[in-house]
Amino acid sequence: MSITAVPRGAHLTRRLIQLYVGLALYGASSALLVRAGLGLEPWGVLHQGLAERTGLSIGVVSIIVGAAVLLLWIPIRQRPGLGTVSNVFAVGIAMDGTLALVPDMRGLAAQIAVMAAGVVVNGVATGLYIAARFGPGPRDGLMTGLHLRTGRSIRLVRTLIEVAVVATGFLLGGTLGAGTVVYALAIGPLAQFFLRFFAVGGDPAAEAGTGAEVTETGTGTEDTAGDGAAVASAPDDGDTTVTARTPEQAILPQ
Repeated sequence: MSITAVPRGAHLTRRLIQLYVGLALYGASSALLVRAGLGLEPWGVLHQGLAERTGLSIGVVSIIVGAAVLLLWIPIRQRPGLGTVSNVFAVGIAMDGTLALVPDMRGLAAQIAVMAAGVVVNGVATGLYIAARFGPGPRDGLMTGLHLRTGRSIRLVRTLIEVAVVATGFLLGGTLGAGTVVYALAIGPLAQFFLRFFAVGGDPAAEAGTGAEVTETGTGTEDTAGDGAAVASAPDDGDTTVTARTPEQAILPQ
């Protein structure tokens, strides 16, 4: 064995650490955006609005919404991975834990600083948990599943979902603002950078003990191993080319 080779078990351990650190940081970053008070990410707007209406904590609402979205995977025939199920619980728990420790910000300078920290940490978290390749989160899987089943572009499906989510959350009392715009503009480049930074070498499907078989269908390419190692892209509207995408390419803004 080459002295530069990394044992398979080491890859798996690193991936598990990345997954759970990433999910914890994702919840913490969402909490920072709440404390900044300058606007939340799209799903955060919905979670906050529901929390305002129900009296539940925003973390608990996040868990409930994640579980409900996961149920929507059934009719679109998506299969969850370890990361999918972990996402439902870990993000909400981390979010409530961070909110318990971090007070609301007072003063515009403090709000901007915390908002910027929240966006950057969210980019780090996204890179960590997606690069671990244990399956997409419930909300991301809904997007990619609808993309596969309808043949519509990732861009269109993502836009429609997030517009509906933001509009519903705003009507329920969620916070829209500069933070929402900054998040929308910054999260793609940040996540792409950190995806490359935290990439784990080797074949994740092989390390998990599964054989990933990628099948080309009428609407794109899908992962038949069920571990999220390959997610398909149907052609963008007006394009007849079928392009396979990795999970991170499908999940990030296009």
